[in-house]
Amino acid sequence: MSDDPTRVREFFGARAAHWDSRFPDDGPAYAAAVADLGLRPGDAVLDAGCGTGRALPPLRAAVGPTGTVIGADLTPEMLAEAVKAGRDRDGTLILADVARLPVRDGALDAVFGAGLISHLADPARDLRELARVVRPGGRLALFHPIGRAALAARHGRQITDDDLRAEPNLRPLLAGSGWELRDYVDEDHRYLALAVRRAE
Repeated sequence: MSDDPTRVREFFGARAAHWDSRFPDDGPAYAAAVADLGLRPGDAVLDAGCGTGRALPPLRAAVGPTGTVIGADLTPEMLAEAVKAGRDRDGTLILADVARLPVRDGALDAVFGAGLISHLADPARDLRELARVVRPGGRLALFHPIGRAALAARHGRQITDDDLRAEPNLRPLLAGSGWELRDYVDEDHRYLALAVRRAE
């Protein structure tokens, strides 16, 4: 269910202006997922595929004024909406593909990715790139405000066995990309997979 960057940019670019109004009640779910990421004051964190930046305020609250928050997205229209909403005050926004991040090796303590994995062009490669920019022992949260079954129902589909977000598929995918899956929740009201960056 992966997408090439051009298709992703076109899909989200066309929807950016109304994205937040389509999902107005997701804020508490984002805040809860950020809390589970276990950030500390002073940490450096990337919101990968940040969209309109809904995770940036809770990420900033978690790392405090001495921490670093970066929001990266490849859709200019989404980043423009983040600025309109004032979320650029909570983090530095960059136009970038998660496949090629302008971040040095091991610079970050954590990565947060909301609705990210199904839009990666090459999930194994892109998760390796996220591992590259995180220090050993750092954390990754793959999040969605609703679970796989609820999301499939929203789109009039059934869950399929090849869904990358399913634990039997996600665990080896992460393991082959430098991560160890530590916690996995897939309920109607929440999807959250937490992983830790393995030492090489």
